[in-house]
Amino acid sequence: MRYRQLGENGPTVSALGLGTMGMSTGIYGEVNDEESIATIHHALDLGITLIDTANIYGEGHNERLVGRTISGRRDEVVLATKFGIVPGKGGNLATDGQPGYAREQLDGSLSRLGVDHADLYYVHRIDTSIPIEETIGALAEQVEAGKIRYIGLSEASAETIRRAHAVHPISAVQTEYSLWSRDPEAEVLPTLLST
Repeated sequence: MRYRQLGENGPTVSALGLGTMGMSTGIYGEVNDEESIATIHHALDLGITLIDTANIYGEGHNERLVGRTISGRRDEVVLATKFGIVPGKGGNLATDGQPGYAREQLDGSLSRLGVDHADLYYVHRIDTSIPIEETIGALAEQVEAGKIRYIGLSEASAETIRRAHAVHPISAVQTEYSLWSRDPEAEVLPTLLST
């Protein structure tokens, strides 16, 4: 496994991480906790260190699952979780980047995960009704309190990243990138892994 540092001052992580959303949401098929636990353990055995979850995945189920699974191996994991996506009207999703909500959700995530800190805490989606400086300011206070080691943004514009980084270093930016191809003969993943 290859490893790299996130940002100038961020954690060192495996080049491949394990996103666990599908283990609790049923988006990609049936949810099976035993298979999910085995998958996470196998990923750790292979040297994958970055495990990614979020408070909204399975309405907290995913964080509880990940926390239970890594409890004996916490020192092997760079644990990332996220907040900021909330249920909206008519079954749609909305965002909440209010400082109080950020603090509340962090405490809830830490409790579900059974840990005292998140290695990487992402703003899952940007709440454009709140200045990003306020959201990041609240997270920076949590870094000072020892509840977060590094801050990340998910699906953020370059301007938002710059503004956030002016308040506190942003160590990671998560952007959706699909490896799916319409061509069944395409070897996208092996090509990506060899680079």
